Amino acid sequence: MDIDDIRGLVHADSEAVDHLIMGRLRSDVALINELGRYIINSGGKRLRPLLVLLAARACGYQGKAHIELAAVIEFIHTATLLHDDVVDASELRRGNQTANAIWGNEAAVLVGDFLYSRSFEMMVSVGSMRVMEILSHTTNIIAEGEVLQLLNCHDPDTSEDRYREVIRYKTAKLFEASAQLGAVLGKQPALIEDSIARFGMHLGTAFQLIDDALDYGSSAGDIGKNIGDDLAEGKPTLPLIHAMRHGSQEQVKAIRAAIENGGLGQIDTVLEAIESTQAIAYTAQAAQNEADLAIKALAELPASPYREALYGLAEFSVNRSY
Repeated sequence: MDIDDIRGLVHADSEAVDHLIMGRLRSDVALINELGRYIINSGGKRLRPLLVLLAARACGYQGKAHIELAAVIEFIHTATLLHDDVVDASELRRGNQTANAIWGNEAAVLVGDFLYSRSFEMMVSVGSMRVMEILSHTTNIIAEGEVLQLLNCHDPDTSEDRYREVIRYKTAKLFEASAQLGAVLGKQPALIEDSIARFGMHLGTAFQLIDDALDYGSSAGDIGKNIGDDLAEGKPTLPLIHAMRHGSQEQVKAIRAAIENGGLGQIDTVLEAIESTQAIAYTAQAAQNEADLAIKALAELPASPYREALYGLAEFSVNRSY
């Protein structure tokens, strides 16, 4: 099942989510409307809200609250992107200028805050303390992940374990919550809830690993950002960590300097090191291992087209080129 088939399975639900997102973005403050619409409509994959919809249906849910929660998840994700781009001083995302590049850091941060607060307004309307518990914990973990990533920046001694910890906190946690909410809505037993939450966690990890590989193995047109952006920001991602473990002394020295100083002055040497040590293949295999664990976690779910679609999401996460 390819990504178009997966989206088609919940097409009506997805349209309802899009309509709700645009409705709940409205504010009496014109800048919030303008900036919010820009970032929401800038071509994101909407995988996290899609995961909420599929998980809810796979868990037998027949109501409408999954629409509200899918929109909440997208608002939380969008808020993190706005804040991320300010912290990273990014100028390009999804092939477009970042909001902070257009409106400035102050506006981007404050509209991110608006999206966070609006998401909590919306989750309250679902009327579930369990939902509130999951999402409030999730936003805390994501914030911790942002700080952990900041601590790793410009540190060439970052280990693979520390790198993976950032992924678990910063990226995988929101995927985990997205899947788990579907089981909560479907009133599934703890075994199913834990299983589908694990699916989300492994899916999110695989997704981020491929993102980090694409930073060195794709084109700006495909991935929607400049090649080497992570290196320019001094982020020691897995391709760099692997290349430092297996590269020559000269290559290791160049990579360490690039991480410590940021910028792309050493990009050619770094790319050569990544290629010669097969760091992209190593990262892709790590992602495939996570996708395999994600698929294994779905074994407890009853067979359905929605479970097949979740399998398809795991395959998409590692086979994509953007």
